[in-house]
Amino acid sequence: MVPALGSTEKSKITEYKDVRAFILFRKPGDIRLIGLYPVVRNKAFDMVSDGTNFKLYVPVRNRFLVGRNEIDQPSQNKLENLRPQHFLEALLVRPIDADRDKLLLENFTDEDNAFYVLHVVHVNGGGQLQLDRTIWFNRYSLIMARQLTFDETGNILTDARYTEWRAYDNVAFPKHIEINRPRDEYAVVVDIVKMDINKGVSDDKFVLDQPEGSTLQVVGQAPAPAPAPAPARPAPRRKKKS
Repeated sequence: MVPALGSTEKSKITEYKDVRAFILFRKPGDIRLIGLYPVVRNKAFDMVSDGTNFKLYVPVRNRFLVGRNEIDQPSQNKLENLRPQHFLEALLVRPIDADRDKLLLENFTDEDNAFYVLHVVHVNGGGQLQLDRTIWFNRYSLIMARQLTFDETGNILTDARYTEWRAYDNVAFPKHIEINRPRDEYAVVVDIVKMDINKGVSDDKFVLDQPEGSTLQVVGQAPAPAPAPAPARPAPRRKKKS
């Protein structure tokens, strides 16, 4: 993995090269990511989500963050904007909901590109059509190449790109995935080294307990203050000899 924090608009991007990671995911909403630092391979982060809530442990800061998957207000600390659910949405592309979704097909072809773009829209609470996502297929091979998801105002939430498709356990899956979250100001490039599909993942793999001594922070709230050190006891007075 190559995580990058920051944005091109603010001309500040920090990349973390050669982060090895283990990604476990299971339908419908369970995912866990464990990232290791380059060279030393110590744990850089540990994230888990059940589809609604998430937990994130950052050992170097001894911080244990919990909260909901939705980000109401992006944090100035970009690391706190990471959500395991963003990875799951890119790795497991949702099928079309025939009862909810309406589809429009665009043939986007010019001298450099040849794509079929599937626009997925639905009727919102106000009775208006709202763009939910677009799914891009290579026009020659019909292989999925890109997926963009949008918020209710049409801003991009996730821009995921897929290349180098391979067969893993007889299931087609992209070897190279680029996930960009422009509003949350981070991006991740994933290159799959080894993958097992449909081998089964037990419930305990998606359990992440707060390590003893770490600081708990509910995302959206200030971290709990560290306990004040105990006051030093005054040294005993020495009796004067008469």
